[in-house]
Formats: sequence, C-alpha cells, structure tokens
Amino acid sequence: MPLSQDKIEKISFQIIKVLFTRFESFPEDASSNRNAPFHTAFLNAFADKFQGKVSDVPFFVSLSSWLQGLNTTLGQTFFENVAHILSDGEKREYTSKKLGNLSIDKKQKENANTIITDLSTAKNIPHLDNENRKLFIHDNTEPVSALDFSADVFIDDGTQVTAIELKSVRPNSGEMRGEKQKILEGKAALFKKFPGKTVRFYIGFPFDPTHEASATGYDKARFLSSIINMNKYFAGSEVLLASELWNFLSGETATMEQLLQLINTIATTEFLTKYDFLNNHQNKQQNLKLYKQRLAEWNLHSEIELINNEATIKAKTGTDKKLARIFNQLVFKDGVYNIDRFKALNEII
Repeated sequence: MPLSQDKIEKISFQIIKVLFTRFESFPEDASSNRNAPFHTAFLNAFADKFQGKVSDVPFFVSLSSWLQGLNTTLGQTFFENVAHILSDGEKREYTSKKLGNLSIDKKQKENANTIITDLSTAKNIPHLDNENRKLFIHDNTEPVSALDFSADVFIDDGTQVTAIELKSVRPNSGEMRGEKQKILEGKAALFKKFPGKTVRFYIGFPFDPTHEASATGYDKARFLSSIINMNKYFAGSEVLLASELWNFLSGETATMEQLLQLINTIATTEFLTKYDFLNNHQNKQQNLKLYKQRLAEWNLHSEIELINNEATIKAKTGTDKKLARIFNQLVFKDGVYNIDRFKALNEII
C-alpha cells in the first residue's frame, strides 16, 4: 500500500534539505586541498589499485571528505527523521542530561549482567525469549539506576512500547557488547516504567551492503556474520534490516522501494535549477503550469494547496500587511520548506 500524501510530502522535505546542504558543500573547487603532500605520498602505494581512476588527488581528498559528510547526514539525520515520519514515533533519550535515568530493580540489573557475561564467554547463545523472561520481572529488590540509553525511534501505541536503535551498517569493532548491555537494561527499565505494556527493543540497519540481488533485499544471516561479534550478542529476531526495517516502521509493504523512488525523483542533476525556480515567486506568475508541475514532481502538495487558494489569500492579505509579508516570504529557507508560512496562510483559506 502506498504511503499517505502527508508522509510522502514530509519525506520529500527531508530529501530536499539533504540535497541542498550537500550541493552547498560539494567540492567543485578543490583549491583548498591543492597541496596534500602526505595524502599524495601514502596514496602512491595504491596507484596500481586506482588504475588511472584517480588523477586529481586534491579533488579526491575533498570528495572523500564530502562523502563522509553525506554518510554522517544520512546516519544522524535523514534515516532518523524518515523513521519518525513513517512510524509517528520520536527520539527518546533516557540519560542524565535529557529525560533522566530510569531505575530498575537490583535483580534486573544482576540478570542483565549475567546475560552479558554468559554471552561473552559463549556459555549461552542469544535467545530473545529467554533473555526477556529474566528481564521482565517484578521484584522488590533495591532500585538502582539503569545505564543511560536512547532510542532513535520510540513508539508508544497504548498497549505496546517499541524502541529502535538505528545503527551504521558498518559499526565500530567491539561495539556490539556495549549495545547489547544498553538494550538489556533499556528493556528492563521500559518494562518497569510502562507497567502492563509489551516492551520491544530492536537494533535497526537501513540497508544491507552485502546483498547484491536488489537494492532493497537482504540476507540477514550473511549480514550479521559480516559484523564482528554480532552473532555473539544478538539474535536475528532482535534485528531489523533493510526493507524489513522500513516496512516495520510504516506498517506497510514496499516502503524502502517507495523511499528510493522519492529520492531518485528529486535527486537529479537539475535539482538546484528546480530549487531556484520554485524559490522565485516571479516564476509562479510567469508560468503557473510549469510551477505547479514542478511542485507536484517534488510532492509539495501544501504549496499547491496555497496556489489553488491564492485568490482567497490575496483578498485577505490586501488589508493585512503582516499577512502580506508572510505571503511574500520564500518557499524555502536554506533548503528547508517554510512550514510556518504555510501554516499562517492555510489558516485564512
């Protein structure tokens, strides 16, 4: 089932924001890196690997930095924001600096430590149901603080609490033990904080880099084996991977395919030209048909709604200077859709 128009538009906002910021920082001029003697010296060892593919070392160094920035943007912003849109969830941080530490019973803490120890020594293999039975207990032992933990996606639907930690598909070596410890204590803490509700805590990966057959497919067994100590600490049922993750978040099917289609539609070599076109009010007056067509291509249905009711809006802004100023604001500000402008004008339609 296709995503709703509202969610498609919100996801499109995120895509536009990412593209705008990355275009702004694209290293068309690598002059700031024209002298990279240490990089050049070390890269000489890989000259046969490049096979003539890298002739401009300063640009290569700049592009590598730019790609790292894109990876960071996707991992820390885009995936998380899209996950919230799809699931109607939010980020929760139960830390001393945010929402505060949650407490768990001393027995729950001891059980979490025992689980980790047994997994570390290979005494046990990961088993979600067995682990949950040791964590989801009502015990009158002394309350203690759980480890700080956060959920990149937190969903409370009334009867069930779901937390998801979104991770890079290439996590740091040795990271899995710490992640498992936090998730174990996090589950125990959520069980105590939300009595009577089912508690689920997953670790999610946005795509499977080991899968070749399709962009949205995955081979969970192979992927988990590609990460150091992943199988040692996590059962497959604790992991949401690629299309499995995105379908879980949306509650629909073919969600990852729809996300990629949205990105491919907007992410073209004409992106900046179209962006500038839409951000110029004169273009709307000179070629309304093309203007609305490009809004539709980018799924900007809110702006189309304003245009369809522009006569009503202008009638009311004619005597209201404040509204007139809002109406004449730009559609985008530094890549971000001007949602405040839309809300103000939508109220008078």
